Amino acid sequence: MSMHNQRKEYGKMLVELGEQNPDIVVLEADLGKSTMSCMFEEKFPERYFEMGIAEQNMTSFAGGLALAGKIPFTNTFAVFATGRAYDQIRQSIATAKLNVKIVGSSSGMSDFGDGATHQSVDDIAIMSAIPNLTVFTPCDGVEVRKAVEAAVAVDGPCYIRLCRNDLEDIFPEDAKYRVGEPVVLRDGTDVAVFTHGIMAHGALEAAKLAKEKGISVKVVHIPTVKPLNEEAVKACAAGMKGIVVCEESNIRGGLNMLISYILRGSAIPMESVAVMDVFGQSASSHAELLQEYGLDAGSILEKIEKLTK
Repeated sequence: MSMHNQRKEYGKMLVELGEQNPDIVVLEADLGKSTMSCMFEEKFPERYFEMGIAEQNMTSFAGGLALAGKIPFTNTFAVFATGRAYDQIRQSIATAKLNVKIVGSSSGMSDFGDGATHQSVDDIAIMSAIPNLTVFTPCDGVEVRKAVEAAVAVDGPCYIRLCRNDLEDIFPEDAKYRVGEPVVLRDGTDVAVFTHGIMAHGALEAAKLAKEKGISVKVVHIPTVKPLNEEAVKACAAGMKGIVVCEESNIRGGLNMLISYILRGSAIPMESVAVMDVFGQSASSHAELLQEYGLDAGSILEKIEKLTK
């Protein structure tokens, strides 16, 4: 299985789309070599705006560019893209449905070395709660390319959540991508595991481990937390003995609460794998943090087994 970095695939896709569409412009908050927006700067310097460490100004400026007919992509770490510029996103962009694409890099706990201040455990809750926003949470490099292309096709504000670190490819290059539609990555009959973003990797590993124990696990990836086809979610959950919902974000306001709402009234037992309303911390690796906060494959397997006992 090949490996790709979501940030690098994002940068390359921006350049490709920029070659096709002269209206695409890119804004950066002094992190271009980390977010990989620098690839666009090198190719199209006249369409690249370095705004410095001024995320609110960058976001407002992007709104102005959208009003002028451009398709702006703003770039910074997810924690700053969603938190520091919240008021500008809500008041200036979302209320007017402006065509701005907000890209949150180094999301979740993937910026393992910088601790709580740089780790976004609340960005999904923040962005999902803002009306008119489409929220993309791709699980690998292949899906990043498709998500960015889909975001350009959406006439309105979007948020794209990107991991900092290299990930194995889950999807083939020719995979179809549909906004709002769950994707069954692995079929099973006992427990359904719903994931978004990078948690698909741990869920697939947990499903393999569960098979060795005689448990059949269905893994369902959610490419866009918002919108989400509720009837498709219900169909994926139908007939299951239990459900596990996995996300590298706060359990409050994320996919766990959304799936619970969609399946309200159902008798299917449900377990959660999420950041349990706490901040992160510094560590030597992303994997170390996933294990520490109960977000790794072993933790998912424990929830699966709990539902089948």
